[in-house]
Amino acid sequence: MRQYKRSDRLSGQILRDISQLFESELQPPIPGMLTFTRVDLTTDLRYAKVYYSCFGTDEERAHLAEYFLREAPHIRARIGKGLRMRHIPEFRFVFDKSIEDSIRIERLLNELNRERKDDDSD
Repeated sequence: MRQYKRSDRLSGQILRDISQLFESELQPPIPGMLTFTRVDLTTDLRYAKVYYSCFGTDEERAHLAEYFLREAPHIRARIGKGLRMRHIPEFRFVFDKSIEDSIRIERLLNELNRERKDDDSD
C-alpha cells in the first residue's frame, strides 16, 4: 500500500476547498470561467502556490492577479477554518497557462490536419 505524504493530502484538500469557496461564496472580479488547477505545498507546509487558469484578456487577468494578491489573507483565513493544521500556509496565486497552451496546440494540430487533407485531395 502506498503511503501518501501529508503535503499531498493537504494540497488536495486545499484545492477542493478553494474551488468550493469560489463556486459557492466568492465572486472573482472578472466574468467567465475561473479554474484552480493545482496546489503545491512546501515540505514544511508553510507556503502554498495555488495555480489557476481563466479565459479572458490580459487586462482581465491583471485585475484577477491584483484581486488574488489583495484577498489572499482573507482566502487563507476562510480556508484555514476547515483545515486541521497548526499553521495555515500562506497562499500565493500563480496563473497557469497550461490549459491555454494545450488549446493553442490543439488548434495548430487541427490546422495541420486540414492542410494535409487539402494537399491529399489535390
